[in-house]
Amino acid sequence: MAATENKMEEINPVLRISQLDAIELNKALEQLIWSQFNSCFQGFKPGLLTRFEPEIKAFLCLFLWRYTIYTKNATVGQAILNMQYKNDLEATKNYRPLNKQQKVWFALFMVGGKWLEERSFDLFSNHPFGASFQRTKYFLNAISGLLKFGALLNFLIFLQQGKFATLTERLLGIRSVFSRPQDVRQVGFEYMNREILWHGFAEFLIFLLPLINTQKLKSKLFSWCKPAKGHSLSDPSLAVICKECCLCGEWPAMPHTIGCSHVFCYYCIKSNYMADMYFTCPKCSSQVHNLQPLEFKIEISEVHTL
Repeated sequence: MAATENKMEEINPVLRISQLDAIELNKALEQLIWSQFNSCFQGFKPGLLTRFEPEIKAFLCLFLWRYTIYTKNATVGQAILNMQYKNDLEATKNYRPLNKQQKVWFALFMVGGKWLEERSFDLFSNHPFGASFQRTKYFLNAISGLLKFGALLNFLIFLQQGKFATLTERLLGIRSVFSRPQDVRQVGFEYMNREILWHGFAEFLIFLLPLINTQKLKSKLFSWCKPAKGHSLSDPSLAVICKECCLCGEWPAMPHTIGCSHVFCYYCIKSNYMADMYFTCPKCSSQVHNLQPLEFKIEISEVHTL
């Protein structure tokens, strides 16, 4: 049995992300309990709980500690993620629950430390023995700074070794282990490869599409699909050409020419030329040399014949 547990611990170590997730779940639970407790006093005088807020939070944390760490050797976040604390001071690798001293010191560090940090300003400000208490306050601030620096170093070591996510765990010699053997995950690599391929193709299209001049491409395809014979400006059939815009196919509004024999609406040719400075006529492939309004007299009776 011991050999099985040791083998399980070596094959399925507790992931760093799982330990960090458990810590975040514990913080979220504390905030949720405090918000629910605070909502019970919404009908009372505002600021009623402000004066005793650190003590109330410490009492709620002790309540959680009593029914989590003290009885089950695991926080709520660890229980959700199938984890619990193990006494790492023992030489054997077999699971050993926390002893009573470790549980009590855990409560003092986690609950008492938070309470002292929140109450230190009120305890050492405006006191009749100002000088001595000011020195005590500076001393506590120095200790708090050292503890925060130690927590940072511990976190860096935790990222490297994967054990003791908090400084309290390292000082007490307790670390997270799985409560039950973890099942080996079967990953469908075919599905993953398909998703990776699709996301890569989508990112390639997002990068490529802005580089393609769709307006010019559409005009080029239109010129291939609808070829037309060129006409000179003096051609008598110009009256027929002037009845249709080469781009929209409607009666040309404010007809303009680009130097070839075809006619465009002003808004059609202007928008296409602004989108593509190398715009060419879709029917004769002439470039825009000079955009000029076209003055050509067409009887109004010819409009109704369209």
